[in-house]
Amino acid sequence: MSTSDGIEKKRYERPVIRKLEGGVPGKFGARAAMTPLTHIDGLSVSGLIEQFGSPLFVISERSIRSTFRKAQAAFTTRYPRVQFAWSYKTNYLDAVCKIYHQEGSWAEVVSGFEYEKALRNGVPGKKIIFNGPDKTMDDLSLAIRNDSLIHIDHLDELYMLGGLAENLGIRPKVAIRVNMDTGVYPMWDRFGFNYENGQAWDALNKIMRSGKLELVGLHTHIGTFMLSPSAYAMAAYKLADLAIGLQQRYNHTVKYIDMGGGFASRNTLKGSYLPGQDVNPGFDDFAEAITSTLLNASFVNNELPLLILETGRALVDEAGYLLGTVIANKRTSQGKRTTIIDIGVNLLFTAFWYDHKISPAQSFTEYTEETTLYGPLCMNIDVIRDSANLPLLNKGDHLVIHHTGAYNLTQWMQFITLRPKVVLIDQEGKPHVIRDNEHMETLTGLEHTPAHLTSFEL
Repeated sequence: MSTSDGIEKKRYERPVIRKLEGGVPGKFGARAAMTPLTHIDGLSVSGLIEQFGSPLFVISERSIRSTFRKAQAAFTTRYPRVQFAWSYKTNYLDAVCKIYHQEGSWAEVVSGFEYEKALRNGVPGKKIIFNGPDKTMDDLSLAIRNDSLIHIDHLDELYMLGGLAENLGIRPKVAIRVNMDTGVYPMWDRFGFNYENGQAWDALNKIMRSGKLELVGLHTHIGTFMLSPSAYAMAAYKLADLAIGLQQRYNHTVKYIDMGGGFASRNTLKGSYLPGQDVNPGFDDFAEAITSTLLNASFVNNELPLLILETGRALVDEAGYLLGTVIANKRTSQGKRTTIIDIGVNLLFTAFWYDHKISPAQSFTEYTEETTLYGPLCMNIDVIRDSANLPLLNKGDHLVIHHTGAYNLTQWMQFITLRPKVVLIDQEGKPHVIRDNEHMETLTGLEHTPAHLTSFEL
């Protein structure tokens, strides 16, 4: 709005009295500090939205490669034999997976669908790790023929593999998944064979005495978004104990120990007092705990096993951004400010777990207010942030939600709204659409209407 003499009239803001605090946290947590995020890898947020639409997922190839190399360096500088295997369930867009494969990562999959996706991406069968409790007869047959590493989850699977080995005349390469008490509760004992009660040894003995399967490794995955590196030290100790026991009992050496994933990213869990980027353990912390334990174990003839890592979330979370636009502002019956944006929990599944960092994508005033951030869905649970100290955002303003690279693009769902485009910004700063937005035909093309329902009168 301009006056008659051409001078722009500033928007009115009501006065406010606010206590100034220093940099140390008070009883309500850390002091809020915010700067706008106007560009991602050199491209303007407003320009990306104008070109590709809103909402919009953006993934930084530069960030993916940088984070992977930091993780790799943390482990390879501490241990002589390390292999990463990209966790497909974390983000199985082909373009994302192939970046990790270019960096030397194998594939770790947990379903027949993911297994076929890895094969289609060009991953050799012998460099695919097949986890999960639901492997069908056809899935296992395909994995056996491709010489893949099959991680056994339960006895029914073990017996099925034995039968397939006889029928196919091939000795499958297998490991067992082991669950255990690492001091973190509730304990993840749904998957695999328990260490403490003897289930793990029972499975190992069955494998070794049958002679039908080739035992090549031991595997564990102790939890998700783990904040305790010492739990990994305990897990590594117990897997090393099983490996050494196999050497002593059967003179058999396992080729690898797979520590799974579960490392925390820099996101902030709901209820956390301080931001995750300040307090969550990093790759060096996890690497020190795991590798020190394995190096100090009494492996026969110092034959250290290959260390496999299946980390997903910590590798890709930071590389993902979700761009959106303000729809409206309202106030609740109690007077609290609420802002409605075009991003719902159907796109941002991790909003149920995290207090995602949110940045305006344009300049803003110094005034901030506790705000509830709602999505566009006609559902009361569509809350992106319960309460965030945000500046005033007006209708049409843009914002960026940080650290959205993990799980949102595999757990998102078509609900009320159609899913948007996903754009990858390459290392030269060029954007590429790596998944198109959905259209009506995307959904109706899968539907079939019986003939007697094709017409009606109202």
